[in-house]
Amino acid sequence: MKKFILDSTVISPEKNFEIKNAIILLHGYGGDGSDISMLAYNWKRHLSNTIFICPNGHETCGINPGGYQWFDLSIDEEGYILEQSLKAENILNEFIKEVKNEFNLKNNQICLSGFSQGCMMSINLGLVSESEYNCIVGFSGKIINKKNLEHRIKTRPKILLIHGDMDTIVPPNNLLESKDFLLRQKIDVNTKIIQNCEHNIPAQASSLALDFISKNLN
Repeated sequence: MKKFILDSTVISPEKNFEIKNAIILLHGYGGDGSDISMLAYNWKRHLSNTIFICPNGHETCGINPGGYQWFDLSIDEEGYILEQSLKAENILNEFIKEVKNEFNLKNNQICLSGFSQGCMMSINLGLVSESEYNCIVGFSGKIINKKNLEHRIKTRPKILLIHGDMDTIVPPNNLLESKDFLLRQKIDVNTKIIQNCEHNIPAQASSLALDFISKNLN
């Protein structure tokens, strides 16, 4: 297997199974591909023809040098965050192009998923692409910049957004705002708020996501 532009944790199907689709999992701020690959191990036996690819962010995290980030949060300024996220978007688009070439896949065979900052990137990547991704699953995220995204939407894949009701890092009102925005853009979005859940992905969220992905990828 070739080396991608982003170091990645890759979980392949069992030897006898052909790769028919991929799930690209994007970690949160300060995390890495290995962290979020735990989801892949939970989903793998139900998605036997799927390869899971979990890249590390292109930058070392400012507040956690042991992890990575998709964009810098040290400067809390809307324009700066947008600029940094667009830079990450370009890099991730190149990365996904490599993945598609390596495994002979098209966008409609790929699910984009992510947690927190990774969710934010997945939404952007999925909506501005020239050809439609199979689906998007986001945990504990939000839309980075609605005004910017609104003018760039090209495709409308199915989306599932899941959030904890006790999340203090990315408060759950962000899910409601994202849902409102997506519905206004005529995008098919499902949402679920998990009770007694903070900024993480509990078993219930993982199970709901697997069910949604299975129906779409299969």
